[in-house]
Amino acid sequence: MREFLAKKYSSLRRCTSGNTVLLVALGLPALLGATGYGVDTAQMYMWQRELQHAVDQAAVGGAWAKAYDANANYQTRANQEFYANQQFTNDSGAPQVSLANYDGGNQNSVLVQASVTRTLPFSGLLINHATTVVARAQAAFASGNKYNACLITLKEDGTTFQIGGNATVIANCGLGALSCDDNAITIGGSASVTTTSIATCGTVDVPEANRAAVSEHVSGLSDAYSDIPIPVPDASTATRTYACAGKGNNKSANLLPGKYVGGIVVKCATTFAAGIYYIDGGTFDLSTNDPVVGTNVLFVLRKGATLKLGGQGGNGSINLTPMQASNFLGTPYQSDAARLSKMLFIEDKTGVSSPVSHTINGNSNLIIQGVLYLPNGNIKINGNSGTSSALCFQISAYTLDISGSAYLKTLCDYDASTELGTTAGGVRLIG
Repeated sequence: MREFLAKKYSSLRRCTSGNTVLLVALGLPALLGATGYGVDTAQMYMWQRELQHAVDQAAVGGAWAKAYDANANYQTRANQEFYANQQFTNDSGAPQVSLANYDGGNQNSVLVQASVTRTLPFSGLLINHATTVVARAQAAFASGNKYNACLITLKEDGTTFQIGGNATVIANCGLGALSCDDNAITIGGSASVTTTSIATCGTVDVPEANRAAVSEHVSGLSDAYSDIPIPVPDASTATRTYACAGKGNNKSANLLPGKYVGGIVVKCATTFAAGIYYIDGGTFDLSTNDPVVGTNVLFVLRKGATLKLGGQGGNGSINLTPMQASNFLGTPYQSDAARLSKMLFIEDKTGVSSPVSHTINGNSNLIIQGVLYLPNGNIKINGNSGTSSALCFQISAYTLDISGSAYLKTLCDYDASTELGTTAGGVRLIG
């Protein structure tokens, strides 16, 4: 019996047929653990990558909203971008979106933070505990600038806007020039200029007192009215002439809308009825000492017609206001009524080969509102001229020269004056 047991023990000791099963049994927990860890790691990495991309896009989107408009609802924009970039982590809940300081700035970046809590397939079974993935992104922004002006020159080269002599200009609504050359705007002599903004594509030569208002080399400036439809006479437009009725100091002229060939030279107290006046060539001369009144009027200068304002001494005055948007209803210009209602004078340069000279001169008493849009006009304002009324008027002309003892005052609000252009801000993902 002893010999039998010894043989069996020896035989079992030499047998290796069960080693594989044993080794597999011993290594199976480690094998399953490694596989499960790999699956969990891949799953967690996918969640992390998508969540990070979502907060990156949210931060950039919110920052661009602030760059274009300081008052924009950047949080709404950030949330839109966040949810638009989620698929597997769309149950993460709302992100935390706020402004943060960056690089010495004040509230100049958008910070977005988000998290998602999920149970991983393998480790969740073992430890019965969910895993939280957190992502954070920050994007800095630089605000763009919006430029407005009520006195604008449209010529794109050379010195186009000059103020000199003893001229006084009060226009807090801004000065602007589209010229990209040096000294696009110059203020010299003993001229006095009060304004909040002087913007140009080129450079300026202005007194030190005005330097704080200057923005040079501004890109993207443009003529806001370049595409405005200019009214033209049709078959129903009556051709009319200017004539005074009565004698002596009682002479007067009551004009109706229509086409005036060869211009108008005011020679007595003149009233313009509401409507559109087409000045076909010649001179539109309002420079006498006779009072001129026109309510809800629009003057279209055609075929090289020149404008002359001034010389309103004594009891003379010029009192003109533009048409209302409602006046254009039922006309071919109804869709542009809001823009045309801003115009008092508008120049049609069709068929005119060279710029036209316009003058505001003498002892003017101007009470005017609206826009003088003269894209082909060189306007010269000199002498004891201009307006001291508390009204808003704007000038957009080819060039503008204000000299002598001119006094020009317009009280348009900066935000309501003509838009010159907007420069885009910048955005950078910083974390």
